[in-house]
Amino acid sequence: MVHLFVSISRFTLIIMFAIYTYDCFAALKRKTSEKRQNRIYHRQNGILYLMLLNANAVLFAVTMDFRILVLLGAEMVFFAVTLAIYRHFYRNASRSLVNNMCMLLAIGFIILTRLNFEQAVRQFIIAAAAVVITCFIPVLVAKLKVFNKLAWLYALVGLAGLAVVAVAGSTDYGAKLKLNLGPVSIQPSEFIKIIFVFFCGAMLVKSTEFIHVVKTTIIAALHVLILVISRDLGGALIFLITYLAILYVATRQPGYLVLGLGSGAVASVAAYFLFSHVRTRVIAWENPLSVIDNEGYQISQSLFAIGTGGWFGSGLYQGMPQKIPVVTKDFVFAAISEEMGGFFALCLIFVCISCLLMFFNIAMQMKDLFYKLVALGLATLYGTQVFLTLGGVTKFIPSTGVTLPLVSYGGSSLLASMILFAIIQGLYVLHVNEGELYEDNKKKQKRFN
Repeated sequence: MVHLFVSISRFTLIIMFAIYTYDCFAALKRKTSEKRQNRIYHRQNGILYLMLLNANAVLFAVTMDFRILVLLGAEMVFFAVTLAIYRHFYRNASRSLVNNMCMLLAIGFIILTRLNFEQAVRQFIIAAAAVVITCFIPVLVAKLKVFNKLAWLYALVGLAGLAVVAVAGSTDYGAKLKLNLGPVSIQPSEFIKIIFVFFCGAMLVKSTEFIHVVKTTIIAALHVLILVISRDLGGALIFLITYLAILYVATRQPGYLVLGLGSGAVASVAAYFLFSHVRTRVIAWENPLSVIDNEGYQISQSLFAIGTGGWFGSGLYQGMPQKIPVVTKDFVFAAISEEMGGFFALCLIFVCISCLLMFFNIAMQMKDLFYKLVALGLATLYGTQVFLTLGGVTKFIPSTGVTLPLVSYGGSSLLASMILFAIIQGLYVLHVNEGELYEDNKKKQKRFN
């Protein structure tokens, strides 16, 4: 009976998530009326709750662990409060982004509850705290006008934070990533990525003359260099691509882009010869089955999981994702693919793409160059991180040890991702408020005339 319930559940989850994903793009159509958009957003909210109920009912039926029901109740309240905050306190917030953020969090809660209940509880607690912390960010972004004047403060904080990790950080899978503060460990680079975007925007909005660009590039290169010294090459790559995207948009000089990409390619080759764990990942990427007992074990198990799940998945608790090392972090996408199915995994990718499109759309609409560069940088940062994660899991590129935003387990990654979404919301609110102010001024001018 339980097996039948699990089998039915995997199909209903796919159908509901497919409808949700379609609605992500349907709501963005220009011809879609505001009334129809609201219906779409309400339907997405309903699907979110139904998916949580469906998945957790399966998890409970298989394990008979009543803690799952308690956690489910807490999650339902959490999402209701989160949606209410943005609906009532930020009238002009993007409901599409709020819904997508909640859906990605929900998928993360579901798969973590399946893989490791204790980690799922910790992830939920961090998410709840993150909502409290980030709910003030949109109003700060929309109201404060000093963010473009703090370039050197951003540089100082960023370089100091990365340097502390390089010197005193703990080594994790060949790279210095974390600072252990008693029972708590944090990954400063997750937050410094966002500070770095503000630094680049603040510097390049002042001037795009060659000398100023050189100064900015030197500071940016120091960020990347410290990450390379820490052997956090995935983070270094994200910083590099983000900077090049902001630099190109600010200067409109393709020569800078070509030079930056060429330097990155040379640095990648150098990293291969300098760092043994980079060579290990490249060997595992080239032919994982030939070294399955050692370097290729993780990626091989990931590919087995994705292939075993097929298009419709094996069902929750019917697969063996626990065989994949670090499955709750870097390789959570493989676990989702195995038990929830390839169709479900594709929908997850499209939801991430819809977030990215919204980020770029907001960047294009911003009138202030600084905020335009910030929005573009955050979009590039998010898109690059998603690409590196999915590319590593599917053997499209060598694994970089990067987590999937809002889905993978990890407190620093989760909080940083929610801060990123909150900043984008603040920029969206600022854009809408400016538009409303412009329309009001036009109406007043018409009355006066």
